[in-house]
Amino acid sequence: MQESDTAKATGMSKSSKGPSKTAETIAMVRVGESGRPEDERICYDPYAIRFISREVLEFATKNPEKYKAFLAQSERLVPGAGNSIIARVRYIDDVVNSSLGDGLEQLVILGAGYDTRACRIEGLKNVRIFEVDQQATQKIKVEKIKEIFGSLPGHVTYVSVDIGVDKLGQRLLESGYDRSLKTLFIMEGLFMYLPPGIVDETLSFITHYSGRSSAVVFDYIPESVVDGTCELEAGKNWRKGLMDAGEPFLFGIKEGEIETFLTQRGFSKVKNVTSIDYKKAYFSGKNEGRKMNSLLSFAYAVVV
Repeated sequence: MQESDTAKATGMSKSSKGPSKTAETIAMVRVGESGRPEDERICYDPYAIRFISREVLEFATKNPEKYKAFLAQSERLVPGAGNSIIARVRYIDDVVNSSLGDGLEQLVILGAGYDTRACRIEGLKNVRIFEVDQQATQKIKVEKIKEIFGSLPGHVTYVSVDIGVDKLGQRLLESGYDRSLKTLFIMEGLFMYLPPGIVDETLSFITHYSGRSSAVVFDYIPESVVDGTCELEAGKNWRKGLMDAGEPFLFGIKEGEIETFLTQRGFSKVKNVTSIDYKKAYFSGKNEGRKMNSLLSFAYAVVV
């Protein structure tokens, strides 16, 4: 979404150094959804607000009209983006809960940002969890978790990795990752920002270094948004906004080719979830009128 004076004021523009502003923006979306009435909200994250900077909270509180205008501008540029992010959170939550019922032993969250699943999904307390992210963002994450709970959860290992620069597999194995365990890998809002070669390396590690029936869940965008050939105005706006912010899209998958893409890389039982699918699954009744971002899809697949 295009950067504006409001975005700069809230601190939600891209920062070349320090913790991820994208992680904070996504947490803010979860805050908004969690504030809805219980019978309307699609997902609930009581901890998300603790990861929002004082600067952003003060701006939203003292300048409600400007903040609403910022949100409205974002919605005009990429209609339904916030709702699709909410659907993504809910879908991955559902995958995690389903995996727990199927004997999940280990969870790896790549590009974890301010993900709070280790704290808010009860069954995960009995699962080994590895949260992987760049050092600056992870430092903030660890500090906030200590503030909320008094100490770090014993079942979570924080692995500092700059994906695309450091050797992900090596760092995970050095940190105690067990390649023999049934593992779920979450890549939420990650792959589209990685070069294709790094995406392939990541998937190759998963297929070669994970236990039987391990799986992946991630979101993706069409290749046309990445290369600029998307004819939809929302796709053009989304691409331009992120390029202007210094955080361009680097990876997408050709429409209709997600199953081929994953089977060629050692996966099976591929599930493709489009905006039509997740709107039908989650947005009914009072939420039926909420728009989706048709360019964001989800995928789930099992290691062969």
